[in-house]
Amino acid sequence: MNKPDYNRLMRQTIDNLSARFPDRKPRLLLHCCCAPCSSHCLRILHDFFDITVYFYNPNIDEAEEYEKRKQELIRFISRTGWATFTDCDYDAEAFRTVAQGLEDAPERGARCYLCYNLRIDRTAQAAKENGYDFFATTLTLSPLKNTEWLNTLGKKAQEKYGVEWLYSDFKKENGYLDSIRLSEEYELYRQNFCGCSYSKRK
Repeated sequence: MNKPDYNRLMRQTIDNLSARFPDRKPRLLLHCCCAPCSSHCLRILHDFFDITVYFYNPNIDEAEEYEKRKQELIRFISRTGWATFTDCDYDAEAFRTVAQGLEDAPERGARCYLCYNLRIDRTAQAAKENGYDFFATTLTLSPLKNTEWLNTLGKKAQEKYGVEWLYSDFKKENGYLDSIRLSEEYELYRQNFCGCSYSKRK
């Protein structure tokens, strides 16, 4: 069975936006993990959506690292004007709760699945509460993230909260390479681990 082409589904949604929203850009709440991953996603989406960056990442290992990534993302969107920014404050306990009992699970396994779900569900809830038309995540840019899981969880959150999930596979069309180019252009801090203490350990 062929996997869905999530990039094609995103492009189809974008192609239909002007018919669905003839008088305005639709509002998109975009969960962002860091400036480098966000760079490509924002570049290709900002012409079509009124974007708010949603920085909810309780998986980040230390408050100092959280603040560093947050400030770099704020700096990037301030320079480009491609989005506005919403911070969710550092909430490491939320990640520790979902990771409990899975401390020794392999990377890209059950612990990561629950981490994805935590962040996507929170984004969908915020999108519902604040009247957004769509929500999405930049996590599908990374070759190390499970795109099928992310989109399945997004669809599940759409059904739960009633806000439309924007399917994506941002690594397609050389998206990951574009993020590296943009990181160099804007001199962005590129971390060498996902965020949690377990990925850092690996």
